[in-house]
Amino acid sequence: MSARTTTPWPLVALFTAGYLAAYLLPTTVGRLDAGLPLTATQAGAIGSALLLSSATAGFLLASRVDRFGPRTLARTGLLLAAVGYGTAALTTTVPLVIAGALAGGFGSGTATTVAAAGVAAQRDPHRTTTLGLLGVSGLACALYLTIPHLGPAHGLPLAAVACTALLVLPVTRRLPTRTPAAASQAVRATDPLPHFRSGLVLAAALFFWSLAQNSLWGVSGRIGLTQAGLTEVTVGAVFAVALGAGLLGVIGAGALGPRLGSAWPIGAGTALIAGCIALSAAAGDLTSFATGEIAWNTLYPVVLSYVIGLAASLDPRGRWAVLVGSASSLGTACGPLIGSLLSARAGYPGMGVILALGLLLVTVPLTAVALRPRRGTPQEHPVVEIPLEAVPAGRTAYDMAGPRQAAAAPGPGTTYKQAV
Repeated sequence: MSARTTTPWPLVALFTAGYLAAYLLPTTVGRLDAGLPLTATQAGAIGSALLLSSATAGFLLASRVDRFGPRTLARTGLLLAAVGYGTAALTTTVPLVIAGALAGGFGSGTATTVAAAGVAAQRDPHRTTTLGLLGVSGLACALYLTIPHLGPAHGLPLAAVACTALLVLPVTRRLPTRTPAAASQAVRATDPLPHFRSGLVLAAALFFWSLAQNSLWGVSGRIGLTQAGLTEVTVGAVFAVALGAGLLGVIGAGALGPRLGSAWPIGAGTALIAGCIALSAAAGDLTSFATGEIAWNTLYPVVLSYVIGLAASLDPRGRWAVLVGSASSLGTACGPLIGSLLSARAGYPGMGVILALGLLLVTVPLTAVALRPRRGTPQEHPVVEIPLEAVPAGRTAYDMAGPRQAAAAPGPGTTYKQAV
């Protein structure tokens, strides 16, 4: 995870494997509901428990990557994800499915923790984050187009996540056994978090940011079917196009890079997302529904890449990146429940207005954190003046070039400055 690596592909692969379960959550929950003796609420609760388990791993391991080592921790997380999701995919016993989802979620969270810590140590965290989002968005898009043709089994999305974890496992050999900070003992695990106030504000803001996003995502299918009057095939096609647009958004974010800083993409992007959410929630036909969903999914990964990069810049050890990502997972887990409650009480258009106003409020603290200086300035070395007594040397205007005589030494009051 050296900052000198041009493209840290092991971190990109680990990022993809860790985030994939969250990207596939809508189809995972839908298939649990359809393939097992579960209600829609119970299936949604399992999905929320999976994300909560992933967030728990981030909170517990945020400051322990140095202690256990990236390679060991990444391998443990990927193996746990493969075993947990694989068990949930191969069994129809509900308690085993729940246990497997919880174990797999903790494994995904562990892999994400190592990836976030490694991204923070990069010279350009935003670029690495963009590559990771590009990888997970592309893989999720391919799986959304492929899984429906493989049958109605409840375990297909879970099996896809388990297989991805196994495929990424060999890449972990390129991760270091210890981080540079741990090897030099330059930073101890007990050291306080830098930029504590900014990190705390960013984590709280991203919790509500993700909550608003996934409140709409959890009921988007019902909006398309019941309010816009579309068929299931049409709604699925809109979602596929929206995910493809998300890939273009990630590519655009990578091309833009840090040229505009963080404040402008995060602030303006979140405000535009608020408008997209209001449009999608009020959609009454295909045009408005597709426009809102596609525009929203285009902007979402762009803003997320800058927010993750901003969190990584708060602490080179990646602790804030992990904690902010875990807060985002908590918001993601609570989103579907909040969306269902708001839509039941205020209707879909009313829910959209509430979520849009909430996002506009969250824009203020997010932008404020992005405007603050983050990376510590290089430590200045004090200059020690050492006076040297010597005989003054006289020079004429036409002295010959070459070695000076012994008498031509620095005179009294001449000072050598040495940085220590």
